[in-house]
Amino acid sequence: KFCEYTSVKHAFAVNNATAALELSAQLCQFNPGDEVIIPAHTFTSSAYPFLKKRAKIVWADVDLKTRVITSQTIEQCITEKTKAIVVVHLYGYCSDMLAIMELAEKHDLLVIEDTSQSLGAGINKQMAGTFGDFGVFSFHSHKNITTLGEGGMLVVKNRQIAEIIPMVRHNG
Repeated sequence: KFCEYTSVKHAFAVNNATAALELSAQLCQFNPGDEVIIPAHTFTSSAYPFLKKRAKIVWADVDLKTRVITSQTIEQCITEKTKAIVVVHLYGYCSDMLAIMELAEKHDLLVIEDTSQSLGAGINKQMAGTFGDFGVFSFHSHKNITTLGEGGMLVVKNRQIAEIIPMVRHNG
């Protein structure tokens, strides 16, 4: 049903959005010195899993009106060591994913969308969390759609990665 709702092919239920972020960080396969760009305004779960995988966090400024990162604030942070971008959609806002994906493709960067606070938001009828390589969703009791407690979902674009998610999700 979640695949139908978001128009994706691969979605995996997890115990919460932090677990989905942990899986995303693991699947990025960071090497020593790799950098990940993360918004300076976010919850710790959007950053901590990447730090645990030894990626160097580079903080990107956010737009003062929407409180989300933009392609311009991301571009200022990109170096030859950048491997991934974490885009956090907040308060029902969706970052400009068309411009961010164009920038990511130009620099061959992975994109992880944390859509914990913006399920249902989107651009041109495409939902937030479905543009990047990984999309993370939360069903915590304080989110847009809830399971009356915890719950999360990981969306994955790549079929080969999607095939290993069930093993990694259950067995580490």
